[in-house]
Amino acid sequence: MQVTGHITPDSLMTLEAYSKYRKAHKAEIFAHRRLRSVMLGENINVQFESELSIRYQIQEMLRVEKIFEEEGILQEIEAYAPLVPDGSNWKATLMIEYTDVHERKRELARLIGVEDRMFVEVEGHVRVYAIADEDMDRENDEKTSAVHFLRFELTDAMRAAVKAGAGVKLGCDHTHYPAHVAIAPEALASLAGDLK
Repeated sequence: MQVTGHITPDSLMTLEAYSKYRKAHKAEIFAHRRLRSVMLGENINVQFESELSIRYQIQEMLRVEKIFEEEGILQEIEAYAPLVPDGSNWKATLMIEYTDVHERKRELARLIGVEDRMFVEVEGHVRVYAIADEDMDRENDEKTSAVHFLRFELTDAMRAAVKAGAGVKLGCDHTHYPAHVAIAPEALASLAGDLK
C-alpha cells in the first residue's frame, strides 16, 4: 500500500488489486496497527492512526461494501481521511471495551466525558488534552459512545522532544477512569514518524 501523503481516489487500489494486496500484506498491516495500539488500564484501547492504517480502513470499507463508483469512494475518503495525522498532531480512535453487555452499559453511563479527559504528556512538557469528536458529538445525557475520535495537538517543542527520544505518557484523568501508561519505545518510534 503506497503512502503518498494525501489520500485521493487515484491513490487507492482497485477492488481487484486490493484483494491481491490484502492477502499478501494483511499480517504486516495488523502488526502496524498492533504496534500503534495502547491499552490504558483494562478497558480503554487507544489506536493511534496513520496514513497506512486509514488507507487500510478505506480500502476495507470499499471492499466490504463493494464500492467502485467515484461518489462512494469520495464519501469513504471524506469519512476517514480526517483521521490521518498532519504532522503537528497524533490522531487516534478511542475504544471503550467491556465484554459483558450489562457492565458496558453501566460503565458507558459512568464515563460520560471521558474523551475530553484523555491526554498525552511529553516528558518535560505540560499535558495535552485531546480534542475529541470533531466530526460529531458521540455522547448524550445518559451515556457516552464506546468509540471516539481524538486529536492531540503538539507544540513545536513537544514534537522536537519526541523526535529526540523523550518519553510520552498516555493518560486519562476522568473521575471514574484515572489511569496513565508510558507509551512503549517501539510504539513511540512509530508515532514520532508522524511528526514534522
